[in-house]
Amino acid sequence: MAKETMTMTIPLLPLRGMVVYPSVVMHLDIGRKPSIEALEMAMMQDRQILLVAQKESAVKDPSKDDLYNFGTIAYVKQMLKLPNGTFRVLVEGTKRAEILAYHETENYFSVDIIPLEEQITMNDIKQLALTRALLDQFKKYVDLSSKLTKETYESVMDISAPSHLTDLISSHLPIKLSIKQVLLEMTNVEERAQQLIELVSNEQEVLRLEKKIGQRVKKSIEQTQKEYYLREQMKAIQKELGDKDGKSGEVADLQEKIEQAGMPERILTTALKELKRFERIPQSSAESSVIRNYLEWLIALPWTKETEDHLDVAHAEKILNQDHYGLDKVKERVLEYLAVQQLTNSLQGPILCLVGPPGVGKTSLAQSIARAIDRKFVRLSLGGVKDEAEIRGHRRTYVGAMPGRIIQGMRKAETINPVLLLDEIDKMANDFRGDPASAMLEVLDPEQNNQFSDHFIEESYDLSKVMFIATANNLQTIPRPLLDRMEIISIPGYTEVEKQHIARDHLLPKQLEVHGLSHGQLQLREAALLKLIRRYSREAGVRQLERQLAALCRKAAKLYVSSDKKRIIVTEKQLEKMLGKPMFRYGMIEEEDQIGTATGLAYTAAGGDTLSIEVSIVPGKGRLSLTGKLGDVMKESAQAALSYIRSRAEQLEIDPAFHQKHDIHIHVPEGATPKDGPSAGITMATALISSLTNRPVKKEVGMTGEITLRGRVLPIGGLKEKTLSAHRAGLRTIIIPKDNEQDLDEIPESVKASLAFIAVSHLDQVLEHALVGEKHESNQIRHND
Repeated sequence: MAKETMTMTIPLLPLRGMVVYPSVVMHLDIGRKPSIEALEMAMMQDRQILLVAQKESAVKDPSKDDLYNFGTIAYVKQMLKLPNGTFRVLVEGTKRAEILAYHETENYFSVDIIPLEEQITMNDIKQLALTRALLDQFKKYVDLSSKLTKETYESVMDISAPSHLTDLISSHLPIKLSIKQVLLEMTNVEERAQQLIELVSNEQEVLRLEKKIGQRVKKSIEQTQKEYYLREQMKAIQKELGDKDGKSGEVADLQEKIEQAGMPERILTTALKELKRFERIPQSSAESSVIRNYLEWLIALPWTKETEDHLDVAHAEKILNQDHYGLDKVKERVLEYLAVQQLTNSLQGPILCLVGPPGVGKTSLAQSIARAIDRKFVRLSLGGVKDEAEIRGHRRTYVGAMPGRIIQGMRKAETINPVLLLDEIDKMANDFRGDPASAMLEVLDPEQNNQFSDHFIEESYDLSKVMFIATANNLQTIPRPLLDRMEIISIPGYTEVEKQHIARDHLLPKQLEVHGLSHGQLQLREAALLKLIRRYSREAGVRQLERQLAALCRKAAKLYVSSDKKRIIVTEKQLEKMLGKPMFRYGMIEEEDQIGTATGLAYTAAGGDTLSIEVSIVPGKGRLSLTGKLGDVMKESAQAALSYIRSRAEQLEIDPAFHQKHDIHIHVPEGATPKDGPSAGITMATALISSLTNRPVKKEVGMTGEITLRGRVLPIGGLKEKTLSAHRAGLRTIIIPKDNEQDLDEIPESVKASLAFIAVSHLDQVLEHALVGEKHESNQIRHND
């Protein structure tokens, strides 16, 4: 291998899946940042760059171990930036080179190389003979190949130099990268030419085999067509002979099923028309299976079959009360539906939407409704559905087409009047395949769903007798037009009292049976059950409570088996031994009247809770700090409360310039818990005024309500849950908005008897009942202090 004594240092450009030879001009698209920087460095110097192939094309950022040691010195003739950020460069290979050393710059490689000289060890006659042999083999290859044209051969036929000729032919051959690299590293021209002649000859054999295989495939297709023709002749003969074992027997079987399916006249006409098409189409055709699948769906769907509703209102109420404690609004709505249908016998199915947190029994309630009125129950899970075809079905244009979930549910129900549960309707999404929520508009519209159109069935289907029940956790994600078609029934969650009844009457008996225990073997005291609800679960539903009861039963089963105890009684102390330390705490009232601290009532996904709001005032420049991971609504409530206090500073006997001389810090403890909602306004205002006037807030008073800039108190939600949390925390007086007086009817009488409710419409009334009359003069922020 001949080498020049002079070494060079130039930038290196790694190539993926290609080798560039000397004397070859080629376009390259460069997109990698290190490669672009190497090119720019070459352009700044003498436009020379070393092109080296990567061993593996998949490597994105190659190291020196991922590159071959031999490459081609190339001259960059042109460099053009494309709109997509990549560069297209025109390079011309000049010489082979061997890498001696790598110099790693910040982003690209710079290498020391030594150019390699071509070794020509043959005389002129041998050069001529090798050149002719190589051109002859390459011409035969071009004639066989469909990828190379005659122009390719003509571009090389006039080249007489063997070195140049071998490089050009090597660049045209579709051979492996490793073989191309071997040819690049061969500096002996005679060896390279002989190797190339052998490679071209091998490629000719490959092309001949490919053509032979193609001819065999063509003959096979012709044979298949011949068999199809003969098979059709056989079917015709079978039909003339009355042989029913072929397709004609299958057609007769389908026709019998169609006539017995009880289809309406228009559907029957369509089915018989499709059956005739099915009879004419060859069995081996893909369309044959599509039509058969369509006919089977038409046969399987219920068109007229209907179950008789059990319209005994007293019986339905008994079943609903057996399965669920509370949920009076939902039960009342179902009983109303039954009563009206009993009178009219022609009522369309209602469309109810049960909205509430997870675990409150929405799905099981729908099952109970179906059992109460003696209808079939089918559940369709819509969570994660983002394709419109999931609702409306696929068009019958391919073998895998099928109806949407609504029609699938009707086939499963086998009647035209089931209870169809649309579970998690708020979890539907949309993308480029359509909007399934929009497709649900027709399903849930009582004026349209008697003519529901599925893309697969292509005939209108009557859904008017179906009782649709949807469930959702959050109404905000349901599109407004869809929400308008449903009757919303809110299930905010269970109160503490309701959870006690549910645990005692439903959950505990169920878990005792699952764990092989009887009522006599495990007894749970009321105090222990209350502690289990308060300190070991925090949720609106009862799923976590059921898990804790299951854990308790497991512990009891182990104790019962491993000891001689015949009865296990769980008390408050025993509960902590069996389940470990309590997982949650709940708010209790302050031990004494506090300045700058007011007790608010909050409504969370886990039910009601008390919320202590603290205010600290220090000398400063009027900065308002809000901490405790508050949401935007609570922050706005604090700002509204501050603005109201500033506007009423004179009447409240507060220095009008207090906001310029003091920094105000409002904090809601348990900063790791996110808090938001529109019911903390009067609590924040009371705590602020208490701190500014040094008047303590009564410890036994809790409050809830939003405040306006004029001091009006606005209504809030979740009063029942908030009241129960206040009762649990030991509060004696609750200040509520005047407009919420009507909600007091929902609160249990036992709770109302131990609490005093004060309905207010203005903040002045709140302060009158919440603040202690005596003022602490020592730290009061006075006028001109």
